[in-house]
Amino acid sequence: MLLFDLDGTLIDSNGVWLEVDKTFLARRGVPYTQAYYEGVAHSILPNCAVFTKEFLQLSESCEEIIAEWMDLAQGAYEQVPLKPFVREYLDRCRASGRRMAVFTACVPEHCQAALTHHGLLPYFERIIYAQELGADKKSPAVFRQAAQALGVPPRECVLFDDSLAACKAAKAAGMTVVGVWDEGFPGVRADMREVCDQYIESFGELL
Repeated sequence: MLLFDLDGTLIDSNGVWLEVDKTFLARRGVPYTQAYYEGVAHSILPNCAVFTKEFLQLSESCEEIIAEWMDLAQGAYEQVPLKPFVREYLDRCRASGRRMAVFTACVPEHCQAALTHHGLLPYFERIIYAQELGADKKSPAVFRQAAQALGVPPRECVLFDDSLAACKAAKAAGMTVVGVWDEGFPGVRADMREVCDQYIESFGELL
């Protein structure tokens, strides 16, 4: 089973959330910092909202924070491009009969919009949302849950992901891991190469 992350792996969308975060913080006169990035990167929105509310000591509810983020990101996922050679690699995998699924921390509406826009929904037998599992992709347990939902043991899964934390968790769960370069996270190359079974700058390397 090939298991693909969405943001920063299949689509070039991490910049969308960088701009959302910067705009959200600027409205409150707060600079975008590494500490804030580390608190929200690769997390599901409910957890991001809890962190943001506490980090900024906001009076808004978590629901109001999420609503503002969704408004700021509205329409963006219908325009986000695929990362290089993604379609070609998926075509090759489908032609060879490989089973494929998506496992993402992305908001379901955004994920559906992006995959529909690029005509990729037919490639995947299932989309598993970390948000629906109620956990970030930072613990081995959530990857074991994803494998169970797909009816396969973790050792039969190959994860493609740009997140160092997700790659570490998937490895600990027993999956084979292919790390994917994303320009939004330039400082993780060395760690990704150490953690992952393979690390690619582009899906073109797999063709």
